[in-house]
Parts: sequence; structure tokens; C-alpha cells
Amino acid sequence: MMLIEQTTVPVAALPVQILKDHLRLGTGFADEAVQDGLVESHLRAAIAAIEARIGKALLARQFKLVLADWRDAAAQALPLAPVSAVASVTLVEAGGASQVVAPARYRVQADRHRPRLVGVGMLLPSVPVEGQVEIVFTAGFGPGWSSVPGDLAQAVLLLAAQFYETRHEAGMQGGLPLSVQVLIESWRNVRVLGGGAA
Repeated sequence: MMLIEQTTVPVAALPVQILKDHLRLGTGFADEAVQDGLVESHLRAAIAAIEARIGKALLARQFKLVLADWRDAAAQALPLAPVSAVASVTLVEAGGASQVVAPARYRVQADRHRPRLVGVGMLLPSVPVEGQVEIVFTAGFGPGWSSVPGDLAQAVLLLAAQFYETRHEAGMQGGLPLSVQVLIESWRNVRVLGGGAA
């Protein structure tokens, strides 16, 4: 399995000014925007860390999932939530020839933690021998920061602020701060039955 992020979060969607206000950075100075690049990089790092921990995309963007075969011939769990759309499902032969699967042959089964691509009226189409299947989908709560649930948005701000405030310290211990862990806990995936359908 390989998950490829095909589009990135645009700068305009990031809460740069909100984090600057949270950090109480000075305003009204000629060089006020000098910190914007640093603030943006810490926001992106915090978003990536939280997304990795909870298995959710905070801001909507497109991803491509590449699989050697379906885990279950009737339905395939997608590695991120929430999924708003599947743009395409493509079967790729070992030689490189590809065939786009008709959208009428599958649908997305929404789930807070593990959305699935489900075959309609039958099993999902067979993956070619030694080939692969590529699923292009959009995941995320929405295109703008206001779409992100409040507890996750606050967790990002707290973590980005920590990254900013400790940027010069060497040898920092790993792990998320307790306040961030508490905020994201209800969004974490709960694996039951050994993750058989995951």
C-alpha cells in the first residue's frame, strides 16, 4: 500500500494570523510579516503530526492510494477520513496499460474513522495479476480552517505554538503534549478485532 498526497494545503487555508495572535506576536511594525514563513512551517508540521496520530485529514485535499490487491474483494478501507469524494478508481496492468472503473461500480461508505470503497451490486473489480489499483479521493473536513472541528483546531494551535517556542532547543523529548493528546483522543482510530477490516 502506498498513499500519495497529490495536492497540498494552500497557504490561504492555514490559520497563520490566528497562530500569530495566539503567540502574541507584535503587530503594526514594518517587518510584521517576517515571521509568517516560520509560523506557516510550524502549522504544517503540527497539522501533519496530528493527522498522522488520528488518521484524519484536517483540510481537504486529494490523495492517491495505490494497492497491489484489495484487502477484501467486497470493500476496501481507505486510510484517511473523512472522505468526501472518490475521483477515480483505475486498474493498472503489469505492462502499464490502465482502465478506469465506471463510477457506477462502487460507492463510498462514510465512517468517522474508516470510510470504505464498496462494490455496488457485486464485488469490486479484479486487480490485474502483478498489477495494481489506484484510488484517487478527496479527504478532509473542508477547504478552510473554519471547517476543522474546534478541538482539533485548538490542538494544532497548541502544538504549533510549542514548536515555535522551542525551535532553538536541542534534544527535545518526543511525544505530544498532554493537552494536545486530550484534545485529539476522541478522534483517534480504535482498532477492534485485530484490525481485520482495516
